[in-house]
Amino acid sequence: MKRRDFLLTTAATALVSMTPRAFAQSAAPSDGLPALDATFEKIFEMMVDNSPQMATQLGLDKGPRAPMKAKLDDNSLQAVTDDLALTRRALAMLDAFKDRPLGDKDALNLACVRYTLERGLVAGGKYDLSSIGRPYRIFQQGGAYFSTPDFLNSAHTIATKTDCEAYLSRLAAFATELDNDSEVQKAYAQRGYLAPAWSLDLTLGQMRTLRGQPAASCSMTRSLADRAAKAGVAGDWAAEAAKIVAEKVYPALDRQIALVEQLKPGSAAGDGVWRVPRGDEIYADALAQSTTTTMSPDEVHQMGLDQVREISAALDVILRDNGLTQGSVGARLTALNARPDQLYPDTAEGRAALLKSLNDDYLKCKALLPKAFNNPSNAPLEIRAVPVEIQDGASNGYYRRAALDGSRPAIYYINLKDVADWPKYGLPALTYHEAVPGHHLQISTMQEAGALPTLRRVGGFSAYSEGWALYAEEVADELGAYATPLERAGYLQSFLFRAARLAVDTGLHAKRWTREQATKYMVDVTGFAEPRCQREVERYCTQPGQACSYKVGHAAWTRARAKAQATLGDRFDLKTFHEVLKDGAMPLTILEQRIEARTAALLKA
Repeated sequence: MKRRDFLLTTAATALVSMTPRAFAQSAAPSDGLPALDATFEKIFEMMVDNSPQMATQLGLDKGPRAPMKAKLDDNSLQAVTDDLALTRRALAMLDAFKDRPLGDKDALNLACVRYTLERGLVAGGKYDLSSIGRPYRIFQQGGAYFSTPDFLNSAHTIATKTDCEAYLSRLAAFATELDNDSEVQKAYAQRGYLAPAWSLDLTLGQMRTLRGQPAASCSMTRSLADRAAKAGVAGDWAAEAAKIVAEKVYPALDRQIALVEQLKPGSAAGDGVWRVPRGDEIYADALAQSTTTTMSPDEVHQMGLDQVREISAALDVILRDNGLTQGSVGARLTALNARPDQLYPDTAEGRAALLKSLNDDYLKCKALLPKAFNNPSNAPLEIRAVPVEIQDGASNGYYRRAALDGSRPAIYYINLKDVADWPKYGLPALTYHEAVPGHHLQISTMQEAGALPTLRRVGGFSAYSEGWALYAEEVADELGAYATPLERAGYLQSFLFRAARLAVDTGLHAKRWTREQATKYMVDVTGFAEPRCQREVERYCTQPGQACSYKVGHAAWTRARAKAQATLGDRFDLKTFHEVLKDGAMPLTILEQRIEARTAALLKA
């Protein structure tokens, strides 16, 4: 499996055969099996030692690993084979514990780690691809051209001369990454794995934007020079970076642009992953990986249609109460989105005001957390606009976790390409999703949980985390964080958006919807602006399955809580329920079993 993916993105499938008793509340760290804990740590060390970028993202590129700060990950064709071998080696190390009697804590940890690894065998072992959730090497949100400049700017810290020199080494290695991506994409294209032509057009546009910056003043040069100056590190870093960009990076980027232009005419027609060899199989596996369930595409599609109807009915009531009575729910939301009182100016000042509103909402909800959480994490968070050079293809909003050692804070990004995408009434829900009580609280709580093996403190499951973030929007409502009925409509619109994703993702990949058909459906249902919906649909086309993790995960969280409340009655305590976050991320079936076991333990107490 791709090394960074193991710890930093989606993984795994549900462990459906385990019983609820196997996942009771965690025991103290001293109750664990030392040999198993040591094996987990050895696997973690193996993964980090094979991924310089992971080491940097986690703040572990120090001490004996300091030389890793001058390197980037291997993204060559050989890396797929190497990653597969590493995953198999890790699984073999865990085989020693298969039939051994394990306590609760160890059983949970082994279940989550083992199934993460086993899912990691699918892409390389079954399809000879680096990822099934991202089956194209180069597309509008994938490839070194898209991720490495942002990585260098946001993850590579600058405090010393050595850090600056390491940045220059990585900048030179970026040229190699580009050439490796080109080699891999050429080989994949020969097998039929090439992004749709419109995706390649978007990709080319972003590459040309990156290439069009003068080397002396491009974002990669400025990032080093500005941060070195701020840190008081003497040297003409701008000149050195510009030389590498001009002599190495831009020529490699030129070669990649030429390759993509050459390959584009051979792109197969259609928008969903069904258009590539074994596309239906890939989608089934990608859906299982993203949702950590065994739901079929048809089941997920119907769930989306049903939830769209239910949420639209709830929105109808709020909109009518606020004088919005004409047309469908989607049409009324569209009208609300365009109202001048709901829009920030499309100016630098307007963008600054929008970012300030996000920070205000974050601080407001952060102050309310003690009502629903015991000692909530106080980890720092920065809110930033998506870098301009990648905003055309980037997601609308996303979260990047902090370094484990605190050397770099977590970041919540928002895409401000078009401020009209962000009517004011919907922004609080976005912040509660990405920041608190959403991703930032959940991931920070997990990273700070010392009782967990490092593998689990930094690992993740999309359905768990995205489901939690949607559930967190609901918790924010319970805490009174939405100031007006329209802001509550904003959070219901967020739910509607995620429900529509179930129908759209399965529509694109299993029912052969077109990109235009999917975009129209999303606009009609959600009322979001067409450019925003189109960017979302384009993401689903090239990253199958992931969009389904949100609402499937949310359903699991709300179902588990409702069952706990019904069982415990007056003894139900929301703060205690939320303590399950300290058990770390897990597949959805395990999560529901875990909560059942915790509930049973409370009944006996």
